Amino acid sequence: MSSQICGPNQDSLTPYKSRQFVPGCADLTCPETIKDLYQRLIDCKIDSSDDLERFLLNRSELSASVGQTHSLLHVMMTCKTEDKTTVEAYQHFTEKVVPVMKPLEDKLDRKYLEARERFPDKYGHYDLHDLHLKTDIELFREENIELGTKESLLSQEYQQVCGAMTVEFEGEEKTLPMMRKYLLENDRDIREKAWRAEWQRRIQDAEKLDSIFDQLFETRKQIAQNCGFDNFRDFRYKEWYRFDYTPDNCREFHAAVENLVVPMVRKELEERKKQLGVDKLRPWDLACDPEGRAPLKPFDTAEELIGGCLRIFNKVDKELGNQFESMVKDGLLDLATRKGKAPGGYQATMLEARKPFIFMNAAGTNSDLTTLLHEGGHAFHMFASRHLDPISYRHGPMEFCEVASMSMELLALPYISEFYGPAEQKRATIDHFQRILELLCWISTVDCFQHELYENPGLDIEGRHKKWQEVTSRFGDGGLIDWEGLEQEKKYQWHRQIHVFQYPLYYMEYGIAQLGALGIWLQTKNDPGIALKNYKNALSLGGSKSLKELFEAAELKFGMGEETFKPLIDAISSELEKLND
Repeated sequence: MSSQICGPNQDSLTPYKSRQFVPGCADLTCPETIKDLYQRLIDCKIDSSDDLERFLLNRSELSASVGQTHSLLHVMMTCKTEDKTTVEAYQHFTEKVVPVMKPLEDKLDRKYLEARERFPDKYGHYDLHDLHLKTDIELFREENIELGTKESLLSQEYQQVCGAMTVEFEGEEKTLPMMRKYLLENDRDIREKAWRAEWQRRIQDAEKLDSIFDQLFETRKQIAQNCGFDNFRDFRYKEWYRFDYTPDNCREFHAAVENLVVPMVRKELEERKKQLGVDKLRPWDLACDPEGRAPLKPFDTAEELIGGCLRIFNKVDKELGNQFESMVKDGLLDLATRKGKAPGGYQATMLEARKPFIFMNAAGTNSDLTTLLHEGGHAFHMFASRHLDPISYRHGPMEFCEVASMSMELLALPYISEFYGPAEQKRATIDHFQRILELLCWISTVDCFQHELYENPGLDIEGRHKKWQEVTSRFGDGGLIDWEGLEQEKKYQWHRQIHVFQYPLYYMEYGIAQLGALGIWLQTKNDPGIALKNYKNALSLGGSKSLKELFEAAELKFGMGEETFKPLIDAISSELEKLND
């Protein structure tokens, strides 16, 4: 697997609009420079609607330029977690710059809303923007600045610990993402050795990760208490502007998955056991092909992955293909796994250039192909909304950001023949829909677990592990997977989910989005052109509309209970029956 570059090509990151407020030579990693720029905005006079509009645009420019600096430092740190220079640069920004910005951001929020009372928004364009600022003001506490810095540094430590995890396997040092492909092998002994090698390595750092999470948990609990909340969950819902659904709606989602999806997944596990001809399923039996076919291998190099996905995006929509091609030319992809690279995959927005950057750990598997299609959807969302001002409107609600990415997985599915012959394409398509069902169960597991954690702030480490066992028994395999002798490994399965550490209570977004993406997929059954039009129309609205309004713009039903679930799950069931016929 050849590598792309380590981080974005910074020569391609010129501002989308020429700066009018921030000097081009400004050092945006210097706390004094940041303080001076914010103070200029705090001191400026707002005597008319035009002044207010100019203030808002200047603030957006400042937020974009500083935000891009922050994003670049984070990207470089995740690309090279063992590089002292990149790690220290990110730490410096986190410890020295962000704490300076926080109280000044609060002053700007208050200045803006005071001026808004004198110069009301006649057309309602800024209503959602203003609601979010009022929420930010309500939650701002000086004492939480230091705690927020601590949380960021602990999250960075988690990434460094995971990024340093490697194993010796088949005579070579391999990263943990590299080990995934061995779980696809037909040789059960190889699968077992690979699985055990990975988890023996993870267990070595299990106590360290427990300690990191313990500190994160206590820090988040204190942040919530400082804002007058009984628990971090209630604080987080408000902080992330979750105005369109509640924890009770999440419980409806969990129940729908338990009633409609879990039985289907467990039935598939029973069938897998029969096809493999084993007495008991073990954890290393879950990713291989149950019919004994060779693992799907869509590509060998990052370049092959890029080229094939470019052809797919062009077939979905020429405009999207052109956008992805521009990312390739601008060096905005870092895809191959390597030692020292942080785990996972993400799309980061370069806020001032208004361009996306995609990071992932590709090792040549079918799931890597899905990941790039997914992150491509995020990138297209950014391109679609890049024209919007103020800056907050260029980023949609997180739930709809995931509709953009998960819908792209399904919109691209008919064209994965760019990587596969007919038989392999059919197999990959079956796998995708089965993985959706499994993902819905995993989403419920992770979301329910996080709710349990933060609704019970008195939990210690052992209490958290006990909660994990309770939740997995509800949404998991129902005893169909034999974990005998692997009790420690089972106990620590949640350590591999980066969101639990780095993005607390971020996971239901994927569940809501998966329902939206399946809705777009159903639209393609009737009229692919209309489905694509609805998709692009909703993406173009960015964050200028609420979550429910964005679903309406895409002509999707918003809901989290069985009424919403059942037609979608029935459609998957019918599709799988047709594909397996």
